Amino acid sequence: MSYPGYPPTGYPPFPGYPPAGQESSFPPPGQYPYPSGFPPMGGGAYPPAPSGGYPGGGGYPAPGGYPAPGGCPGAPQPGGAPAYPGGQGFGVPPGGSGFSGYPQPPAQTYGGGGPSQLPIPGGFPGGQMPSQYPGGQTPYPSQQSTQGTIRPAANFDAMRDAEILRKAMKGFGTDEQAIVDVVANRSSDQRQKIKTAFKTMYGKDLIKDLKSELSGNMEELILALFMPPTYYDAWSLRNAMQGAGTQERVLIEILCTRTNQEIREVVRCYQSEFGRDLEKDIRSDTSGHFERLLVSMCQGNRDENQSVNHQMAQEDAQRLYQAGEGRLGTDESCFNMILATRSFPQLKATIEAYSTMANRDLLSSVSREFSGYIESGLKTILQCALNRPAFFAERLYYSMKGAGTDDSTLVRIVVSRSEIDLVQIKQMFAQMYQKTLGTMIASDTSGDYRRLLLAIVGQ
Repeated sequence: MSYPGYPPTGYPPFPGYPPAGQESSFPPPGQYPYPSGFPPMGGGAYPPAPSGGYPGGGGYPAPGGYPAPGGCPGAPQPGGAPAYPGGQGFGVPPGGSGFSGYPQPPAQTYGGGGPSQLPIPGGFPGGQMPSQYPGGQTPYPSQQSTQGTIRPAANFDAMRDAEILRKAMKGFGTDEQAIVDVVANRSSDQRQKIKTAFKTMYGKDLIKDLKSELSGNMEELILALFMPPTYYDAWSLRNAMQGAGTQERVLIEILCTRTNQEIREVVRCYQSEFGRDLEKDIRSDTSGHFERLLVSMCQGNRDENQSVNHQMAQEDAQRLYQAGEGRLGTDESCFNMILATRSFPQLKATIEAYSTMANRDLLSSVSREFSGYIESGLKTILQCALNRPAFFAERLYYSMKGAGTDDSTLVRIVVSRSEIDLVQIKQMFAQMYQKTLGTMIASDTSGDYRRLLLAIVGQ
């Protein structure tokens, strides 16, 4: 397969990522059927509910830990369906039972990424990966997070790494271990510098050389690692809407989880690299309420004020109740407006207020009022407001659960979160499923592909 071009450097950085104070914490008690998916998490009493004025008011249910696999004791489940794995969704890991303690997730788990159905590319849509990003740095994450499994290598020498890779691919056979040792232990920005050094030293394209030596899942994983994050998102969106059919899950996972700055960078990259308008492509590939939600998302205009207005949270909870559970039919535009504009901390407060007021959680209300991709999109926004690492842990689990492995989803999440919050995702994974992420990857993959994935997750 041909692979024309690559970006030697990244997009301009942006300040303040992840936003300070963007904390994930406990979702309110209730039911979260997959894919709505969050487990109620215990730890500390809830504040008393405001008295009067709300149907079903009377305080928060008692906090606990994970509900048993059959559901949260005492709480109804919509449709009587099982709400947790091995049924569907978050909760006690398969084989677990009863309530168990759940640690509060660490703070600042902002960012995006998620499952996709990214095909192994034989060249990038639009012809080439960008020849040059302005600014000379990889875009997000512009600040290295202490929660990533990959950190920038100390005493980094791009020319030395380029020489190691050249020797690994020269002559008979390929020294895959040498390739793994380099790419799994360098940041995305450092990998861009290695590509530039390789071409400077040898007059050859590193990615083309790697592609000639690799194939299948290993090739896809290497390709993802050498794409700057902004380009990876833009390219994945383009792939999701090219050809017959649309991969809606890719659109949801990217557009419903990114920060304003990330979305704006992706929109610009999409235009500059593919010569296309992202919003127009979304309008032509989707329809109805789902289309309107995605168009709202790609404006990159969500409120990102980290302070919480509790009065607004109460009012929004009441408006959402009256737009859904409290009426015949659903006022979809009300859900779209609140979920598309409020900050994630504000949405978390609204979810808690809704739980008190309506005696049920907002995610299960969305399940009853919506269906299809609009339901998935709204739930993704709410899940990210509640507990982002648990959201990605669930996606990783279901990419490997059962017969076969969704390798594109596995690659996408591991690579996109490796410098942001993969440490937290691993912690959530172990708590939720009573096995480590590394153990599950090792049992579902093989060869150099397995070795490189495990090196990235720090196993």
